[in-house]
Amino acid sequence: MSDSFTLPLRPVQEKQDHPDSLPVEIAQINNEWGSFRDVNEEVLRARIAEEERDGTSKTENDAEEVDSTERLEQLYKRRADILQFAMQSHMETMFALDFVSLLLSKHTPRQAETSMSPFLKQAAPLGSLHAEVVTPPPKPESAAQDTSTVSRGWRIQNFTSASNKLLKAATRLEEEVGSEARYWKEVLEVKDKGWKICRLPRERQALGVQYGFMEATPVFRDRGLASLRRGEDGRLVLDKGLVPAGVRFVRVRVKQGSEISSSTMPRDLASINAESVEQRILQARDSVFEEELFQELNREARAMASCGVTTRQNLIQVPVSDDVHILVDLVDDVDDVDQDSPGPNNALADGLAHSFRLLLAFAHRQNLHRRIQIPAPLTTKRRPTPEYHLIRPALAYLQHLSHVRWLEAFLDDIQEVLRASCLDIPEYTTNTFSGQKPTSAPTLESLVGQFLTPIESVFQGGLRSARGSFRVAVRTNLSAPPFGTQFDVSFSYSPISDLKSPGQMGLPFEVESAIAHFLLLDVVCSVSSKDLPNGDKESTRNWKPIYPHLGELLLPSDNPEKHKKLKISLSRHGLSASAYVVRGIGGIRRGLDEVRSRHPAQTWDSTSETPIMDFVVAAAE
Repeated sequence: MSDSFTLPLRPVQEKQDHPDSLPVEIAQINNEWGSFRDVNEEVLRARIAEEERDGTSKTENDAEEVDSTERLEQLYKRRADILQFAMQSHMETMFALDFVSLLLSKHTPRQAETSMSPFLKQAAPLGSLHAEVVTPPPKPESAAQDTSTVSRGWRIQNFTSASNKLLKAATRLEEEVGSEARYWKEVLEVKDKGWKICRLPRERQALGVQYGFMEATPVFRDRGLASLRRGEDGRLVLDKGLVPAGVRFVRVRVKQGSEISSSTMPRDLASINAESVEQRILQARDSVFEEELFQELNREARAMASCGVTTRQNLIQVPVSDDVHILVDLVDDVDDVDQDSPGPNNALADGLAHSFRLLLAFAHRQNLHRRIQIPAPLTTKRRPTPEYHLIRPALAYLQHLSHVRWLEAFLDDIQEVLRASCLDIPEYTTNTFSGQKPTSAPTLESLVGQFLTPIESVFQGGLRSARGSFRVAVRTNLSAPPFGTQFDVSFSYSPISDLKSPGQMGLPFEVESAIAHFLLLDVVCSVSSKDLPNGDKESTRNWKPIYPHLGELLLPSDNPEKHKKLKISLSRHGLSASAYVVRGIGGIRRGLDEVRSRHPAQTWDSTSETPIMDFVVAAAE
């Protein structure tokens, strides 16, 4: 061929569209630098200095210009060196192949002949090269015995090592079995106590105990699951997660005036540092329950700002009366709790604490009842989550009890005043908490359900007149408007035709004034029914109630300048009566020119023993 055809032997280099991945780069670094353990600051600095020197020498060599003839000679020389190295390698490989083929021709001549070179076939006949094992000279008996002894020692040492390893493995296995048995025994004890054992949602190979309340809010419901880990000695370890290690409980204190009169304590201080798993589970459950209780109390307290309830950081203040306040807070450390002797209001504080917990448990039960019912139709509007009624029932009960006790004290005081003046009236009857009606629900749910309904108490009393009576119904409701306590006062008194019942009242002093006014009318009518002597005449005369609503009675006289008037006033502190000599009674001239009678005014309190009728008779003389 006149024209030569050349082909490049180098592979075509293609540019990659994407950079190498991190494993490829790490492999390249390992090939170039070795393991990362061998790379340190000194090696890197040495390599950088070497590259700088190489770069300087290459730059200097490139600076020297070499003509094309010398460059061509260098290329031919390097090509000749490469070819010579390749030919030498090929010759050494062929010699090794001929040697192996001639050695194998003793046993397999046909197969060995196929790989022999033509020169070897002519120079050496097949099978002329043979290899055999040379028997070594016999060893002396002492050397054989030494070898046997060493071999026997090695075997004994290996057997001893294997035995020790097996014993250690058996001991470790026995300890592992004991630890596992103890762990599962304690797990079964926890299950036998009634706790729910399940797998953890995100760690299926681990067990957990459900100590929280399934009907609680999602935050506290998820926190009511703890994992049951196995300790080093097989002891059951309760991993409570987010639950604090200490004891947390809701503390209720009663503040009377400026001093704290009582405070609640944890349920059982002896079980706080208990080591049993049962006690730790109970402690975790109580802590989660107390945290949820305080959060719900805070939610409700913020909605009861109109009732005077205030919240400040970790404190809720609930007013009961002018000088009594309830303080609720979440205590983290039991050491900070005052453990002195019980205060005078400890029963109130403990009752409030128990009522809060019962109402929260009742709210959980109501959530369960709602969950098992047929769900409501789906709507686009988000259903509101109302706060639980925890403070409202307790505050309503305390307010109602305070008003009932106030009304009882008022009626007792005013009856003592009337009895001291010898005006006996029938005892009033009290039907407290009459609005509570029995239901078909279980006993506990019925009790708590009645505690959430409006509270009502009824007071009924009679008068000296058989045709008169009064009735006061006290209703307290903080769950629905109208909030607070309402007094329904009704009178029935036939001697006074224009007497009307006041109806609904909201303030205690209004009720006190209404009842005192009604009893004053009865006193006025009793005085007017008293027969008075009329001098030498056989007939009798009586005081005439001219203004009964003001407690004024008139005794007419033949002399228009000497009419007599009697003024009576009644309150819970006493009954007072005063006599006057008046003239011009009637019309707008009522009480004109009143002059004190010679009989001094008299007041009857609970300690008096003089009948008022003696004063009435004496004032008529």
